[in-house]
Formats: sequence, structure tokens, C-alpha cells
Amino acid sequence: MAAPVMAGIPALKETHQQLKARMDKAVTDFKANLGSIRTGRASAQMLDQIRIDYYGTDTPLTQVAQITSPDANMLVVQPWDASLLNTIEKALRTSDLGFNPQNDGKLIRVPIPPMTEERRRDIVKHLNKVLEEHRTGIRNIRRDGNEIIKKSAKDKKISEDEEKRALDEIQKLTDEEIKRIEELARKKEVEVMQI
Repeated sequence: MAAPVMAGIPALKETHQQLKARMDKAVTDFKANLGSIRTGRASAQMLDQIRIDYYGTDTPLTQVAQITSPDANMLVVQPWDASLLNTIEKALRTSDLGFNPQNDGKLIRVPIPPMTEERRRDIVKHLNKVLEEHRTGIRNIRRDGNEIIKKSAKDKKISEDEEKRALDEIQKLTDEEIKRIEELARKKEVEVMQI
């Protein structure tokens, strides 16, 4: 098999590395989103996407509180600043995760209700929405790369053949990255639908 054309031309190699890094970041972000999607047992990662107003700054809950999972059906949120209890409780209540937090004045208990068939389907719908957002993000990165390659060809920095091969490589990279996130989503969907 011939060496990738983008690796042979310094400017194209750099473009390829930048595109790969950006696509890998999108995959990493997708994995982080998957961690916050409920499966049926309590996990501290379920609250990773929750953000609160911390003195005027939109802050992840994980940066202002300790989150533990004492058992499979309960999360405990203990803020480092007790004045945040009501703010955290409100953020948990208004999230689309379906929680009913209980504030005892020192910490917040978050019972994880058993998942109904309907709730599982809602979670899979949410999973598919997140998947599509990340697919679109990867395609946008591909578009940016294609524009760089086409501009290089237009400016006569690369030949038409090199342009065609570089565009093919970008498409191949895009397909691989999308396949990675689709596989992750499939595994998560199986996990969510398990009873």
C-alpha cells in the first residue's frame, strides 16, 4: 500500500495531524457525554454535565462538590461551600435527567429511580441526539480540511492528483472517526436497554 500522500508533503502532513487531533477531541468529548448518560445504576459520572452558577460563573458541579455513590440506587452530593446547597438542588431538579434530589441542609441525596421502559427509550433518544451532534462536528472538521486542501490546489501548492488523494484521506479519516463514535453509542445503547 502506498504511503499517505498527506504524509509526504509537509503542509499536508500538518493539516492531517490537525484534523486528526480535532476529530480525536470530538470523540473524547463524546465519550465524556456517554459517561453522564444513565444506565440503571448510580454513577458519579451521571452528574458530569450538570453546571451551576457559582458566584456568577457557570461551573461544573464536580468542581464545587464531592459526588459519591454509596450504593447502586443513590448519589450523594456534598458541596464544599454549604451556601450552594439550594443552587445545586435546583440544578439537579431542572436537569433533563429525571432526578428528585433531597436536601437535608448538609448534603444532597439523589435517589436514582429504577428505569422504566419509557425512560430507557427517552435516554436512547437523547443518546442518538448527542451522537448526531458529534457526527456533525466531525463532518464540519472534514469540511475545514477539504477547504484547506482545495485552497492549496488552487494556489498551485499541490497537484490535482495530490489534492484528490488528500481529499480521499480526509474522507477515510472522517469515516473512521464516525465509526468509532457509532460503535461507542451502540455499546451504550445496549447497556441502557438492559434490564
